[in-house]
Amino acid sequence: MDASPSPSQACPVSPRYLSALLILVALCLGSALSMSAETAPSSDPLATLRPEHPRLLVHATDWAQIRQRVAADPLARTFHDGLIAQARQTLAEPPSRYEKRGRRLLGVSREIVGRVLGLAYAYRTTDDPAFARRAEAEMLAAAAFPDWNPSHFLDVGEMTAALALGCDWLDDALTPATRAAIRQAIITKGLRPGLDPADANNWWHVADHNWNQVCWGGLSLGALLIADDDPALTRQVLDLTRNFIGYGLKPYAPDGVYPEGPGYWAYGTTYQVILNAALASALGTDWDLNAAPGFLASAGAFAQTIGPSGRFYNFSDGVERPMFQPALFWFARQTGDRGLLASELRLLQSSDAALADALRDRFAVLTMLWWPDKPATIVPPALPLRWLGRGPNPLAVFRESWTDPAALYLALKGGAAELNHAHMDAGSFILEADGVRWAVELGMQDYHSLESKNVDLWNRAQDSQRWQVHRLNHRTHNLVTIDDQPHRVAGHARITHFSATDANPHAIVDVTEVYANQAATARRGYRLLPGRHILIQDELTGLKPGSVVRWQMATRAEIATDQANATLTQDGRALHATVLTPDAAFTAVSGEPPADGFNAPNPGVRLLVATATAPADGTLRFAVLLAPGANASAAPVLEPLDAWSGPGDVVSSPRPPQ
Repeated sequence: MDASPSPSQACPVSPRYLSALLILVALCLGSALSMSAETAPSSDPLATLRPEHPRLLVHATDWAQIRQRVAADPLARTFHDGLIAQARQTLAEPPSRYEKRGRRLLGVSREIVGRVLGLAYAYRTTDDPAFARRAEAEMLAAAAFPDWNPSHFLDVGEMTAALALGCDWLDDALTPATRAAIRQAIITKGLRPGLDPADANNWWHVADHNWNQVCWGGLSLGALLIADDDPALTRQVLDLTRNFIGYGLKPYAPDGVYPEGPGYWAYGTTYQVILNAALASALGTDWDLNAAPGFLASAGAFAQTIGPSGRFYNFSDGVERPMFQPALFWFARQTGDRGLLASELRLLQSSDAALADALRDRFAVLTMLWWPDKPATIVPPALPLRWLGRGPNPLAVFRESWTDPAALYLALKGGAAELNHAHMDAGSFILEADGVRWAVELGMQDYHSLESKNVDLWNRAQDSQRWQVHRLNHRTHNLVTIDDQPHRVAGHARITHFSATDANPHAIVDVTEVYANQAATARRGYRLLPGRHILIQDELTGLKPGSVVRWQMATRAEIATDQANATLTQDGRALHATVLTPDAAFTAVSGEPPADGFNAPNPGVRLLVATATAPADGTLRFAVLLAPGANASAAPVLEPLDAWSGPGDVVSSPRPPQ
């Protein structure tokens, strides 16, 4: 996500976090911070420590196995050659410098991760000492930085991971003085700043999102590296990690849907994978973290967010474009489902540009650690075509095929704007058919572009300036609005009904809490009808008579409207839309934001809009039929949402606990 910046910022400390931190101070300050080898718990985390290096993710014998995979698999060879070529380019570049962008050093930390891993891999697979010397220079430069920016601790987590992995993989190629300098920097600039739960910078200790995983993951790598030098400090870090990594794992339950969206799944989960794998390689145990509810299933949930086009359902702060995911190679090994690699292998083979983009991922070399032992072939994943994923941000997906790029793909969601990185998109959807994404999400706006204009981006209060950002508020998502009022930020939408049967595929989302004080009840149903047609039906009660209800769908297609009908055209394909609500008519509206000086433009985006007025009894049914293809379909007989589900068709998604 670096082109439109990678995930990097969680929201400020909430009262829930502050309360948890106060508890931590009371329970842990006296013990965890004074932990020593003598006072370590009986389950000593270092009891099974592997004494030699490398111990993080790989052992010395693994490099030979990687060479064998490269020799046996043409695609692995292509990827390996690209990694070596990229490392050779790095040889001529100067070491990274301490340069913050706004309040972040994160871009530099990530650059160092990619450089160090790439150079260390190149040295271990070619034996060319030039790569080791250049990696050494990169790590010493980072070690000499005045700090690693603990006020934005993601920067520290990633920097610690970079130097820990580099120093571990290159252990016998570094001088004792270099090893000592790197390890001392890890201790003073990485580990010690992250220990104190009372430090305001360390609110991430109990964060239930990606910060928890990145920071504990990076610090644990550093701790495992320096275990020979300072076992007491290593025990402190590992004990804290073991106590608090559960907060980061909690959101995966029960079905693996990552609440922050697929982009942040990639970020948080990659560091979780690195932590789990490093524990296993260094200690011989992953502390049963792989067995956390929903964690292994999250790779399948992630696959469900990829449309037939290869692009993401980019809800929350995400981007639509395909992004290479090295962590999926680990998941494929763990689950035995090689189909989880289908999207990645297809991406690598799609074009030279896509391959080059994948090679630029800072974790690209990890792909070779987890590459299949047999030549990689594309097979579909062992996943259903119709799927419900429960959790704080529930999803439902209906697709025709895992292999046909022209297949129909409908994905919809519940959730709440109060979730980390969330938008006002509860009840929204995307739609692909015939190789075209017809209903789109605009995704994230560059954080720095907003922060540099002093936008209060990370405040999720109901009246926050965050909700003036056009891509985040209620005005650009594929849903209904009532009198142009925003969603209730704390309101959660639940997927209460789901049917995967061929006779009656549908999902119903209860969005009543989202429209609190605007309607007494609000539900949205999605139903697949014969002929690849999709019925979207909203049922609202308790509306103020005369309220204006607006149905909207964002698209990049050209729109031609004729009263209750509209035809969308894109890439030589067509989608026909019919509004079935009496007296409602379609119009086309620009997707551009107001000229307020901080919103990013949305070139080529249009909104297909229909409006209706609430009658005197305050009850309104708003129904729209979408039909891929040039011709309109016959209007279906509308039934109440309560009549959609039959015996055996219902799967309920309860409101997540608060």
